[in-house]
Amino acid sequence: MLDFLRKEGISENLINEIDKFRKFYKLDMDMNYRIPNPKYYYFGKDVWEQAITALICGENLLLVGPKATGKNVLSQNLAMAFGRPSWDISFYVNTDSSTLIGTDTFENGKVTFRHGPIYECAVKGGFGILDEINMAKNESLAVLHATLDFRRIIDVPGYDKIKLDDATRFIATMNYGYAGTRELNEALASRFMVIEMPSISSDNLKKLLQREFPNLKNTYLEQFTGLFQDLQKKNENSEISTKSVDLRGLIGSIHLMNKGLEANKALQMGITNKSFDDFERVLIDDVIHMRIPLKLERGEIFTD
Repeated sequence: MLDFLRKEGISENLINEIDKFRKFYKLDMDMNYRIPNPKYYYFGKDVWEQAITALICGENLLLVGPKATGKNVLSQNLAMAFGRPSWDISFYVNTDSSTLIGTDTFENGKVTFRHGPIYECAVKGGFGILDEINMAKNESLAVLHATLDFRRIIDVPGYDKIKLDDATRFIATMNYGYAGTRELNEALASRFMVIEMPSISSDNLKKLLQREFPNLKNTYLEQFTGLFQDLQKKNENSEISTKSVDLRGLIGSIHLMNKGLEANKALQMGITNKSFDDFERVLIDDVIHMRIPLKLERGEIFTD
């Protein structure tokens, strides 16, 4: 990962700080399995440098932005770069304080405390990835206040007050406009350094596709990159929804093509059919057909 950061042009001073962090905060061998090994790398020098600097300074991060900006990819990449175990904590309607911190359970004839992911992350010096934090209920958010501010504690009712390990960091993600989301309250927002995640650039998308598909011909590297940019523009102009502006869907479609599925059928599965509106699907198909010929076969797309 550090070699990758050097190739991205990240400041050598920041890379040295990451190395110092890893050497200073030793990790128990039994926690190695929790260090992420992400399938994708995040491309974007400025965002990397902002995130690394904040984490080195002991801050927590809030990654804010629309779909397909790489929030979760960056979160996993950061945990890997710093060599820390990670806990993925998703906020949904049933997430409450006991889900996060832990709860009493009956084991071997006695009541014991079963640790939750926030508790485990805190005592192990992990990176807690708080996914879709603006979907959290007030009860869940109240638990996080003392954990995320200068106190860095978890007060477990009926048990003890737990101090966070010095290596512990929390990285939250937040999308705008999803069903069930709401405005993040001021008290919680003040506990984070916030990065507004930019849409993936054409150059960075090419890097991502080249890394994932080294046998992709340059012609179709350009066309798939252009296709995704066209969909983004259609969405920005309110012509289509975000449903089909799906980078995972594009990558998945190219994987299907690599296994022999005809290109337009693969793109229907990965992109067009993500929308359930007939008129919108026609618009999306038109965008695809401007870039990708009908009946395009695998041999025309890949070099082997």
